[in-house]
Amino acid sequence: MLSIREKIAYGLGDTASNIIFQTVMMFLLLFYTDVVGISPAVVGTLFLVVRLFDAITDPLMGALADRTKTRFGQFRPYLLWLAVPFAIISMMAFTTPDLSYNGKVIYAFVTYTLLMIAYTAINIPYSALGGVLTAQPSERVSVQSYRFVLGMLGGLIVASGTLPLVEFFGHGDKARGYQLTMVAMSLLGLVMFLLCFFGTKERVCAPKEQKTSLVEDLSSLWQNDQWRILCLAGLFLLTGQVLRATLAIYYVKYVLDLEEQITLFITLGMIGSIIGCALAQFVAKRVCKIKAYISLQLIAAFICVISYFVPKEQVVIAFVLFFLWSFFLQMATPLLWAKMADTIDYGHWKNGIRITGMIYSAIVFFIKLGVAFGGAFAGWLLAYYGYQADVEQTQTAKQGILISFTIFPAFGSILVAWVMRWYILDKQKVEQIHLALNNKVSL
Repeated sequence: MLSIREKIAYGLGDTASNIIFQTVMMFLLLFYTDVVGISPAVVGTLFLVVRLFDAITDPLMGALADRTKTRFGQFRPYLLWLAVPFAIISMMAFTTPDLSYNGKVIYAFVTYTLLMIAYTAINIPYSALGGVLTAQPSERVSVQSYRFVLGMLGGLIVASGTLPLVEFFGHGDKARGYQLTMVAMSLLGLVMFLLCFFGTKERVCAPKEQKTSLVEDLSSLWQNDQWRILCLAGLFLLTGQVLRATLAIYYVKYVLDLEEQITLFITLGMIGSIIGCALAQFVAKRVCKIKAYISLQLIAAFICVISYFVPKEQVVIAFVLFFLWSFFLQMATPLLWAKMADTIDYGHWKNGIRITGMIYSAIVFFIKLGVAFGGAFAGWLLAYYGYQADVEQTQTAKQGILISFTIFPAFGSILVAWVMRWYILDKQKVEQIHLALNNKVSL
């Protein structure tokens, strides 16, 4: 059994990661369009192009982490080594340069690319760390529950604090406000990463005799059919989730016509996410994790569809439905990440090769690809429906924002539920795999 202290320490790493991840999801599109002045179509393309670069960096980072050997372990050292560079690059990404339009676009591409490289370099080892803290399946759900409760706490800080801090630091100058806000957020994240490093310990290791090439690792990875299922689930999930989260601000500002309530709206969503993550372990102990995950996705999709029919005058209902969507969707998140650790054991049993970093990096790539698609679709849809920054929107633009915020994200959750029908690593199967690995016999 892991101590609560260590689970909290591990979770603080996701608090740090989410300070950046949630800021990108909620505010980067708005920052680029309404502060820097870049067109939404260009921003959408930026999000997608940069994230495609992860197809190269993610597996390389996973392979590098799997081959890292230090007195601190395989994955923990990266939290120490990269905390400061990650903080600095995060500040740079939310800085508005005094350049021409094309210069600003180039600056955005360069700094966003650096931010994603830094995020990959620190977040993949951090994610893999969760798979080597313990070998117990029940504890894995617990660890991930702590992780995402504390990760959503980072999101809560972003949701409730970003716009007030922008106003506080900027005094009407949004560019300066965003820059100084990210200085504060990045310094907080830096401290959280260091607390995670000092508060955790790696316990599950690859076999000492294991020596494989990158080609062998990739071959073993592809043979892991359960990994492929989780990759697709992550892609569909984050595409819909990020599309909805990115457009939440636009929905409140232009559809509900309540710009002053943006912070309250997204904060309520984060509170729902935290409560949902906290209850994930309770659900996992009483219901099959696979059935629970599918059901939660279908509930989230249903709530998205219902939200489309809420009149703008029914503000309370709109806010409650966003809270409930966040609650049910994020209740499923720790279950998904616990499944990732199970697929590592499954691959080890099936192929005799344990590639913790590679599996996490590959799934994280598809998750980030979903983030890229979600952000890109948000920008493209805004452009398609005729959105103009910071002005009264046409009825067509408002209707487009509403559809994009409600109906389209529902398809993402439905596709996730459909894909997960082929996932077979339930509690009984995982226990059989652990028994076989411990006794070094085939099932």
